[in-house]
Amino acid sequence: MRTHSVIYPGTFDPITNGHVDLTERAARLFDRVVVAIAYSEKKTPLFSLEQRVALCQASLSHLDNVEVMGFNNLLIDFAKSQGANCVLRGLRAVADFEYEFQLANMNRAMYPAFESIFLTPSERLSYISSSLVREIAALDGDISSFVPEPVNKAIRERYPHT
Repeated sequence: MRTHSVIYPGTFDPITNGHVDLTERAARLFDRVVVAIAYSEKKTPLFSLEQRVALCQASLSHLDNVEVMGFNNLLIDFAKSQGANCVLRGLRAVADFEYEFQLANMNRAMYPAFESIFLTPSERLSYISSSLVREIAALDGDISSFVPEPVNKAIRERYPHT
């Protein structure tokens, strides 16, 4: 099965410049990129699903073949509902690979036509993670070079001292 769409899933709490980089690169490779934001209440996100969707939309509005959607079901079921059998995952380090490899095999076991595509971030962005951004912001650090401006603004409102 050929696909012209790819799903880029994650919690995006918040979306970072690394996420934007991967989305831009995927937008050059695929006709349609769906940034799929997981509900993921178990991670106790900083922003609600609706806020994360809005921040991603604002941060990716320059890409005309990218859609942003929230989801609260199995990734393979979401992908099927979007007519996609391909998922994009970012790998920053070797530690990411082990977890992503396990996920890829589990997804393919449940949906044999499902494929995982792995991209590494640009070298200048490889150290950025949402959890580090949240931690730096909570400790009154400057995150402006790590996140798009809409996210920087939203986090400054969440942590007024930043």
